[in-house]
Amino acid sequence: MRNEEYYEQIFEPYLDVVTLDEFRSMLGGIADSTARKLLRGNHVKHFYIRNTYMIPKIWVIEYVLSEHYAEYREK
Repeated sequence: MRNEEYYEQIFEPYLDVVTLDEFRSMLGGIADSTARKLLRGNHVKHFYIRNTYMIPKIWVIEYVLSEHYAEYREK
């Protein structure tokens, strides 16, 4: 099983706070609508500032370690 250190290393090239496009890339190039559903469904913690999603990298790591992400990957 992968842990937090693994994802910190994988996501190292990204800034500490990422945009929606960067978030999509971090999750393997998921569709824009899928990424927005994850955010709107509060599966991934984020900030919404002036029509822009801002997601701290640590919250992306929390999500990829969550049960919801594990279930999503199985589908």
